[in-house]
Amino acid sequence: MTVIVTDAGFAPGTQVETVALAQLADQTAVDLANTDDPLALRDHLDRLTLIRVAFPAFNDGRAFTVARRLREMGYKGRLLAKGPVIADQYAMLRRVGFDGAEIPEDLAARQPAEQWLFRAADWQEHHYQARLRA
Repeated sequence: MTVIVTDAGFAPGTQVETVALAQLADQTAVDLANTDDPLALRDHLDRLTLIRVAFPAFNDGRAFTVARRLREMGYKGRLLAKGPVIADQYAMLRRVGFDGAEIPEDLAARQPAEQWLFRAADWQEHHYQARLRA
């Protein structure tokens, strides 16, 4: 099982059936590897309601770039980081465009919702890129 982390705290993991990028046809939810090229979804973004981008390890940040590119391409649906991201990374996840993270239950037990909410409290306040664009 997994746990969804958002600015509101913890919730049960996704119950939506997702497919890998290579299997995408008429589905509305897809899982991307952190090595997948987001441009492959260009013609599907308007119908996708959920994209989960894999973080194979907390110290592999390539999914941050995938998320940013998806948002820059105009993706408006739900975007989740999936895997062993840690509470310390939550603010950066939100800044690049993720709506939250889907983490393993054992990680949620080690880092309870209070730790995540503490990091969520001011993620927008320190978003220097948005301030530069204003």
